[in-house]
Amino acid sequence: MCGIVGFVNNVAEDSKRVVLQRMTDVIAHRGPDSEGQFVDAHAALGFRRLSIIDLGGGNQPILNEDGTMAITFNGEIYNYRPLREALIKAGHTFTTQSDTEVLLHGYEEWGGKLLERIRGMFAFVIWDSTRQELFGARDHFGIKPFYYATMNGTFMYASEIKSMLQHPDFVKELNKDALKPYMTFQYPATDETFFKGVFKLKEGHYFTYRNGCMNIHEYWDCNFEESKQNLDDLVEDIDQTVVDSVAAHQIADVEVGSFLSSGVDSSYVAAVARPEHTYSIGFGKGTYNESQQAKELAQLIKLNNTSETLDGEDAFSYFPQIQWHLDEPDSNPSCVPLFFLSELASRDLRVVLSGEGADELFAGYLGYGVHTRSKIIKMVTRWLTHLPAPARHAIARFAQGKTFHGAWHLYANLAPAEESFIGQAQVFRESEAKALLKPEYRKGPSVADIVGRIYARIAGKGLSEIKKKQYLDMHQWMPGDILLKADKLTMAHSLELRVPLLDKELMSVAQKVPTKYLINDENTKFAFRQAAARHLPKEWYDREKLGFPVPISKWLREEKFYRLVREVFERDYVAQFFDQDALLRMIDDNYEGKSDDRRKIWTVYSFLTWYDVFFVHDGAKPEPATV
Repeated sequence: MCGIVGFVNNVAEDSKRVVLQRMTDVIAHRGPDSEGQFVDAHAALGFRRLSIIDLGGGNQPILNEDGTMAITFNGEIYNYRPLREALIKAGHTFTTQSDTEVLLHGYEEWGGKLLERIRGMFAFVIWDSTRQELFGARDHFGIKPFYYATMNGTFMYASEIKSMLQHPDFVKELNKDALKPYMTFQYPATDETFFKGVFKLKEGHYFTYRNGCMNIHEYWDCNFEESKQNLDDLVEDIDQTVVDSVAAHQIADVEVGSFLSSGVDSSYVAAVARPEHTYSIGFGKGTYNESQQAKELAQLIKLNNTSETLDGEDAFSYFPQIQWHLDEPDSNPSCVPLFFLSELASRDLRVVLSGEGADELFAGYLGYGVHTRSKIIKMVTRWLTHLPAPARHAIARFAQGKTFHGAWHLYANLAPAEESFIGQAQVFRESEAKALLKPEYRKGPSVADIVGRIYARIAGKGLSEIKKKQYLDMHQWMPGDILLKADKLTMAHSLELRVPLLDKELMSVAQKVPTKYLINDENTKFAFRQAAARHLPKEWYDREKLGFPVPISKWLREEKFYRLVREVFERDYVAQFFDQDALLRMIDDNYEGKSDDRRKIWTVYSFLTWYDVFFVHDGAKPEPATV
């Protein structure tokens, strides 16, 4: 796990080295162990290393046999050993034991077809000095980040946007079109980031850059379909693939630990991996503290567990630094505990496993529909789902917006996904966002524009509504929120996060699961839970999803934190974005108990905190504040 940066232009080599140093210095947290540079007349590749595999010999950049190609790589390739043997047989000479060098020689041997052979998480670039061409790729799911921009004649890229801010050709400008969709989705929802002209390379894509021209191509996509597999065989396939994936994700030359919450996903991973150390975190007591249940599970299955408890002072003190690490605003409340959980684990380890991915692969979200505690609604919904599509859709539209018991459940289960589902977060309705924003910030893409282009890719495939929702989340929520915060907030503490449930081999099993074994009357991700039952007590494998519970409602009704957030809302620059009076009424009414707008307030607060860090204070890393 590392950080990569670079650029292509014709500036003198000495000047390139100075700029490259500034770009890598600002992401030293991604790689505190060593650094490296490759510079020639046209290209500059920079690197920061967190040593995980081949501790003594894997320093980057790495060159091929004749020195005509150089690679920098962020991530891990879990099947690099058999690929290395195949490349040696093909005549390649290796100077290290690293997975990085396997990518380099693999590209020499197979070109872009290399991407069909590798299993892992990655963002890498290879500079071919003979062709003066840059080749780069991002992993299948978007686990590792990759940003790029072309400004003032320079093509530049980085693992984190803050690196590009150090380049003299970078032009820092707020992307006004990003704010409106963020207000609804809670995370950066567009391909162009909050920095004008900076884009994300999409998951499952590669690019070539040559002679000032960038060409981007897709090399992989998930392929959801239905199968007739019986439950017993399916559970066997899931469990065997999970066990294999966890073993692959434990390949390292350092100790690998695991995060552990009260949920089935991380519990399943930890129970299979059986690491020496697991880590948990929570807020206070009761509903917001999962660490107690995690500790109970660790005791039951005989694992060591380290846990800590946080409070509001911790959260608010480090919140500006959290937004700095994220590069773009993200109001997912779970960013806060993840930041502190990562710091906790980093005291002992460099690598941890986590449970991200299971909810998207196996349908773990209640928003996908079907599952409910009401027996009557279950029965009615089960009957109605067998009606022809026109009848189902008509009933859904009748139930939309109604307040009778079960109305939302009927709508969520019977409406077309394209009409009813935009992903796992919806903070402001689009009309609410427009009403609060100043006119120049209302022009960004609509919610329908953003999700519609993704739904269009699977139009006519005859997928169930649940599988359509999964496909959307795989391409929107997963890379835009879940994986972005997972990478940035673990790397903030020089900690590598591995996600064995988000693996292409497990995806090949998950995408064929019959819809009836995804969500049903019993629970979400039903088949996955049956597989987890082979390793966990029923209380854990059958527990409903909680997420990372964070007490923002409680905080915003405590005077100290209410006043802290209100002070941010009162700042002069806030009026350029929002109807400031409406914003202040919102936080006052919430504090006084007249409304519950905690998510809306937190979303605005997150954006303003990020803006203050990057635009008011010019991107300097904030020190923890006294609250």
